[in-house]
Amino acid sequence: MKVGIASLVLAYVLSQFYRAFLAVLTPVLKMELGVTSEDLAAASGTWFLVFAAMQIPVGIALDRFGPRWTTALLFGLFGGGGAMLFAFASGGIEINLAMALIGVGCSPVLMASYYLFARLYPPAIFATLTGIVIGVGSLGNIASSLPLAFAVDLLGWRGTLLALAALTVAVAVAIALLVRDPERINVGARGSILDLLRLPALWLILPLIAVAYLPSAALRGLWIGPYYADVFGADSAGIGRVSLAMGLAMVLGSFAYGPMDRLLGTRKWLIFGGSTIGLLSLLGLWAMPLAGGWVTAGLLVGVGFFGATYGVLIAHGRAFIPSHLTGRGVTLMNLFGIAPVGLGQLITGRLHAAAPTSPPEAAYTVLFAFYAIALAAGLVIYLFSQDRTD
Repeated sequence: MKVGIASLVLAYVLSQFYRAFLAVLTPVLKMELGVTSEDLAAASGTWFLVFAAMQIPVGIALDRFGPRWTTALLFGLFGGGGAMLFAFASGGIEINLAMALIGVGCSPVLMASYYLFARLYPPAIFATLTGIVIGVGSLGNIASSLPLAFAVDLLGWRGTLLALAALTVAVAVAIALLVRDPERINVGARGSILDLLRLPALWLILPLIAVAYLPSAALRGLWIGPYYADVFGADSAGIGRVSLAMGLAMVLGSFAYGPMDRLLGTRKWLIFGGSTIGLLSLLGLWAMPLAGGWVTAGLLVGVGFFGATYGVLIAHGRAFIPSHLTGRGVTLMNLFGIAPVGLGQLITGRLHAAAPTSPPEAAYTVLFAFYAIALAAGLVIYLFSQDRTD
């Protein structure tokens, strides 16, 4: 089973890559295809919204059919097919459709791992395991920064996407061969999403799940590219370097949060404290959009590192979910975590387009304020949540 989980983690590396690679491709896609930052924001939002829309059916499929074929078929057919379509795109419509297909393909990979962890391992180490998976998976964030810029220089962006399509299909085949489904749980009542929504404890955790991932995913996945290009005149290599720094911070943050709940004896205050520092980093970007150099890079690193609470937030919510609803439970929380990123990309694309074009930093201060307000609202509600460490 360990090699099966390893294949799922590799798929998650690609999932993280696909949600973040548009930032580095922004200059070349603008030049060759004539797309705008708003077009790419819409494409990024499409990935997240389609990914989110798939979470409920994926949860049902995990509980009824298991993670093996649910993941292998979706990732291979839709993920690989979407990457292939992107390689032959001639404009924004094809890019949007390709990102939608890739979103479908990536939708089960992390939840399949979570499902196996919840079914096969002690609850006390769930947060540690999820932190490890997210940390390793975030290598995809790193690969979509400077390494992607080098690959595009070497192979061209179309050649790079073709290689990614082949790799995606190969990983899907590995999942089909290596993953083993756990035994089915037989209960009198199958349960439903409505049973999950009747759990009061979840409703004080879900709002923070909805906004905690939004700033780092949106900035690292897209806006870091236009921000550095428009405000600091950075090229793809320069964008790649700062994207790499933020991606590394997200990796390290995921690993750091994983075991800390057991060491500190609390999940709630670990999450609240880290998220508050992430909020302060966003406010720093809003207050000093022209700082540049180590200051701006350091604030983005702060957003990435301290915002890497996703795994431990899922662990916090999972502690209240019955075992026979594990698949639907983790995918419901993932729906709340991913859908707002997609909506946020669509909203911020419009905010960016409506903001003054001069000075160039004006549009980005609006975006930083948007993310800060959303995170602050989630933190206020989360203050009333019940702490639980299994």
